[in-house]
Amino acid sequence: MLTALEARGWAIRHDVRLRGRRFNLDHVLASPCGTAIVVLDTKNWHRGRTTALVGGRVCCGTEDRHGQAEKVAEYARLVDQALGLPGVAVWPLLVVHGSPVAGGYLEARVQGWDGPVYVLGPDRLLLTLAGAPKATDPRRAAAVVARVDSVLLPYTERS
Repeated sequence: MLTALEARGWAIRHDVRLRGRRFNLDHVLASPCGTAIVVLDTKNWHRGRTTALVGGRVCCGTEDRHGQAEKVAEYARLVDQALGLPGVAVWPLLVVHGSPVAGGYLEARVQGWDGPVYVLGPDRLLLTLAGAPKATDPRRAAAVVARVDSVLLPYTERS
């Protein structure tokens, strides 16, 4: 699914981690304009239950799944801190497979993260990211990707 973004100049790293951390990051995407990083976490939730905001919390049917939004926001915060790239926004994105997302996408709020955590289904992923700034800055984008590659390690690599 993400291959279409690569054709538009996005750099994508799959299954990576931060040095000294045990959790994996499903996908990290660097925009072709060199101004944005997306930390994308994917989940497969119950097909027969709708994912919605209930009292400001992400829920799949009656199950509270807000912890997943909190995790991806924390991952984004740690990536932002580790990269240390002024002027580069880091966005947490939770893509839910199976469960339909009410209204197509949600903007969840979590403590400790200033902006929204976007929650959407895979059918909205390309549309959402294609809406990022259209300008490209190959030199800046290459510098951002080089920094990503110096900071993030393949998940299987230990150190």
